[in-house]
Amino acid sequence: MTSKGKCADAALDLLFIEEGDDGYRNPTELKMSQIVLPCHANHCGELSVGQLLKWMDSTACLSAERHAGCSCVTASVDDIHFEHTIGVGKVVNIIAKVNRAFTSSMEVGILVDCEDLYTDRQWKVCHAFATFVARRTEAGKVQLKQVLPRTQAEQMEYSLAAERRRMRLIHAEIMNDLLSSSTAQLGEFQEFQGAVPAERTRVESVELVLPPHANHQVSTFGGQIMAWMENVATIAASRLCKAHPTLRSIDMFHFRGPSHIGDRLVLKAIVNNSFKHSMEVGVCAEAYQGGEPLRHINSAFMTFEVLDEDRKPRTIPRIRPEPVDGKRRYQEAVARKKIRLDRKYIISCKQTEVPLSVPWDPSNQMYLSFNNVTALKLMDTRNNWVLTSEKNKVRLYTLEENHVLCFKVEMHVSVPAEQTFHLLSDLRRRKEWDRIYEECEVIIQADEEDTLYRVTTPSVSKGGKGQDFILLASRRKPCDTRDPYLIALRSVTLPTHLPTEDYTRGEVLCAGFSIWEESSAVTKITYYNQATPGILPYISTDIAGLSSSFSSIFSACRDFLEANKDSLAALPPSAL
Repeated sequence: MTSKGKCADAALDLLFIEEGDDGYRNPTELKMSQIVLPCHANHCGELSVGQLLKWMDSTACLSAERHAGCSCVTASVDDIHFEHTIGVGKVVNIIAKVNRAFTSSMEVGILVDCEDLYTDRQWKVCHAFATFVARRTEAGKVQLKQVLPRTQAEQMEYSLAAERRRMRLIHAEIMNDLLSSSTAQLGEFQEFQGAVPAERTRVESVELVLPPHANHQVSTFGGQIMAWMENVATIAASRLCKAHPTLRSIDMFHFRGPSHIGDRLVLKAIVNNSFKHSMEVGVCAEAYQGGEPLRHINSAFMTFEVLDEDRKPRTIPRIRPEPVDGKRRYQEAVARKKIRLDRKYIISCKQTEVPLSVPWDPSNQMYLSFNNVTALKLMDTRNNWVLTSEKNKVRLYTLEENHVLCFKVEMHVSVPAEQTFHLLSDLRRRKEWDRIYEECEVIIQADEEDTLYRVTTPSVSKGGKGQDFILLASRRKPCDTRDPYLIALRSVTLPTHLPTEDYTRGEVLCAGFSIWEESSAVTKITYYNQATPGILPYISTDIAGLSSSFSSIFSACRDFLEANKDSLAALPPSAL
């Protein structure tokens, strides 16, 4: 890679592209550049991740405080994956800016790249999303001002921040649900011959919090706590592999309480489990003063690899956990690995790298739902749609990017937005206005927001077979008035509903409705669809301008909504 534009996560790279020629720069954006000196490096001559975490935290904090206008503290840092190590002499560039503010908390996006001054090369190291909370002032609790996105990239991150916040809040539920599921999900505990007792990797260290470790608010600097945690985790990993390990990823840091000058910070780490080429180290930080009991400050899970001379991962010794707590940590590490793989497979990949239909099961439901809504939000923030045709106040737009054709249909209805949302949320009622929907049945009601349906559609050609689709419908109400109601659709696969000879199995990559409240009685509806081969035959003549069936279908939708705007039957499927 030679530039940011070639980074793997294209969506995040949009974060920091300055758009327009008006010289605009996000008012919360802050940049830090540091040259890596020997004092910042480990004995391998690579930048210590602990030092990098300090720099990331301080840059993000200053960005948050610029927006809030008052002191802020780190509440959490989302998962971080380190794509590259950084050598002595290289320059680290960190950019941070506030994506969205909620009541008293805000999400800050952080992007780290490395620069070689002699070759003018730059490459991405990692990105992260941190949550900061504005500290209470003498006047009381702070009410943060809203972020006002100006560019398409800012609008995208603003919109996705609400979905990421939802994921943070339910992260613990995902873990608990997976651990309470059958061992078929996680596998049985395995005893390996020659396994290393986990107790040999246990590390405990104490640090006295001194003024140099405090921030400008006289609390222990969050980046310093994370650096100490990384240090003991590295020691634990080294005890298992008898080599210098490379930190590859960190599961979410979550600060559970403050720490202050004079605290004794107790840091504990142990290898929870090891796999073929990686190991998970659990680490926690607790604080006390005098004879008071320990206070839980933070905990995290770090994944390490050991690289050989060719920078390829080496095989790692297996772990033998101690009974009870050790086996619990061992099994939890398996669960977290599954969650990481689900996230990587479902969320982190580019859309062009993900199969159209991903297998659905309860353990990956949250990530599929996240991906489903995120894909629709990304389409909703695009601003380069081309108007193809308009009839009966129904507008058809198209967009072709990377050889993928997308279309959207837009109209207004005289129905309140919430009622519109409820009427369109139940796909079983769509056949009342959409002739392409022949039959629709609920397969699984996963929860109030996610439902799985089987939809059948008629044949496009005379005498041909119809199509059926297995769809995940994910619904979201607005986080605030700057968000729309969303109904996102995508294909999934289920072992109970395999393709049959009677129908051709169709696939939907991204489709759904964005519903905006323009007034108490007027709603703007936008329907999006990323035209896969299974969908294209139904709309190709409209896009080519040879017919206007889209207009008649969505005019029928308008009539359906307005006829049912006072209907009490407009309830989410879970209530039916």
